[in-house]
Amino acid sequence: MTATNVSLQTLRAAVRGRVIVPEDVDYDPTRLTVSAVFDDRRPAAIVRAADVEDVRRVVSLAREAGQDLAIRSGGHSMAGHSTTDSGIVLDLRELKGLEIDTVQKIASAGGGLTTGEYTTAAAEYGLATGFGDTASVGIGGITLGGGIGYLVRQHGLTIDNLLAAEIVTADGELRHVDAEHEPDLFWAIRGGGGNFGVVTRFTYRLQPVDTIVGGMLMLPATPEVIAGFVELADAAPEELSTIANVMTAPPMPFLPAELHGKLVLMALVSYAGEVEAGLRAVEPFRKLATPIADMLRPARYPDMYPPEEGEFRPLAVTRTMFLDTVDVDVARSIVDHLENSDAPMRAAQLRVLGGAMARVPSDATAFAHRSSRIMVNLASFYLGPDDRARREQWIDAFAAALRQGDQGAYVNFMSDEGEEGVRRAYPSPTWERLAAIKARYDPPNLFRLNQNIPPRADREARQAVA
Repeated sequence: MTATNVSLQTLRAAVRGRVIVPEDVDYDPTRLTVSAVFDDRRPAAIVRAADVEDVRRVVSLAREAGQDLAIRSGGHSMAGHSTTDSGIVLDLRELKGLEIDTVQKIASAGGGLTTGEYTTAAAEYGLATGFGDTASVGIGGITLGGGIGYLVRQHGLTIDNLLAAEIVTADGELRHVDAEHEPDLFWAIRGGGGNFGVVTRFTYRLQPVDTIVGGMLMLPATPEVIAGFVELADAAPEELSTIANVMTAPPMPFLPAELHGKLVLMALVSYAGEVEAGLRAVEPFRKLATPIADMLRPARYPDMYPPEEGEFRPLAVTRTMFLDTVDVDVARSIVDHLENSDAPMRAAQLRVLGGAMARVPSDATAFAHRSSRIMVNLASFYLGPDDRARREQWIDAFAAALRQGDQGAYVNFMSDEGEEGVRRAYPSPTWERLAAIKARYDPPNLFRLNQNIPPRADREARQAVA
């Protein structure tokens, strides 16, 4: 089908929500995503959907015209999939309805909520669903890719607590999916990303999470401390999850000036359980070395989501991967690579997995990396277009030096790496099943501005042509 543009008149007549175009005074701040990398992209229109009917109409119009359609919840896509050049951005952030059933411990959440909004509301009842570690992330993107956060070892991925969803598919139909209703589609949206439609509502299981022991612990970034931290995190009770950032120290007010820009291990630690047990669980981490900063304390679970710097929009290149082990030799390689870069900020983030996440069969959801042990995210800031190529070469070499037997990747942290990169996120049987489901629910590949899984017929046709 030849692509055409949906006329502004048609778009405005079709929806109740606001349609924002380049002539509007708030177009520029509205079109920007969290990452400054994609600031040059200029959508033809941004539709702030007022309700599900707006979503259905925009999907239908974009399909009929063959126009690019980007879906935005929180706008955090590392590959720029929250925006488009000349296409339509369907912005869900007005869909913020939230109903919490404290008896059944179930939440029904609009697809435009952020994880921080959801978490703060649920915490009023001593309940939580595990998402990630950043409050401004939309629940839509993080859920559809899997969801790895502070409760992953105790309660599994976000998708392991997803009970049902309402999704607008490429034909404009609103479908209720769960384990009994269209189970193949329900399977696919638990890890398959935004390939299958626009989820307007999620139904989650809530877990009892009230007071935690957690916060930030900053330690010297020696190979021995890094390896020791990973070993302790792996052996810790499942109530404890950690995110260890080996990074250049930012100019935090509580840090001595001489530490600014020096390598540190800045760890975020959360024990979701009884306070006394939590205090015992975090104590071995403190003993790895004399802490540079120790903010571990009893707290409310939402306190694990720190305030974000409003206008901080960095230029960065990233890579994500899984490792089997981080011993002293691997830790030394991490330190050496970080020290041998002059990027304004660079980091290696280590997340020890396992626990409840690993007890789910690998084929139970489209997220299949259940046995992966450690997730590593590498990042390097850069100063502008002339600096980017050098930082990409460095981060590629860094990833190559660390790579071990696990060749997988977490789809939510991937940058724009093409089909070869997306294939790393899905083992072959998972990919084939997803491609078949895609062909059933989105044969024209309308939902292609994502880590795309082409419909099976499309891919076979392309191979035949080649």
